[in-house]
Amino acid sequence: MINVLEYNGYQATIEFDPDDEIFFGHLAGINDIIGFHGTTVNELKTAFHESVDDYIETCKKIGKSPQKPYSGKVMFRIDPQVHAKAALAAQLKGISLNQWAEDVLREAAGH
Repeated sequence: MINVLEYNGYQATIEFDPDDEIFFGHLAGINDIIGFHGTTVNELKTAFHESVDDYIETCKKIGKSPQKPYSGKVMFRIDPQVHAKAALAAQLKGISLNQWAEDVLREAAGH
């Protein structure tokens, strides 16, 4: 089971270190490495919120745009026969291939 926190459009994966007896996490979906920790769930959530807020503020100070997790644009190559079957499935449902693919990916991702 993967534990995830969400705040201000960012998500983080959470783990527990039994040796140090702390919860720790890292922002997911961005290249910048942002981590945080806490000894209780409340401390962890507070540290997560502070880390996101600090990240955004630091980016402003240095003139960098903070990375947002994923743009929503996906480009990948698939077998032409799969492409044709997907396009047909979308057409038969009366929706665009983009909408069909989003629906299928959402279902596969468990949302």
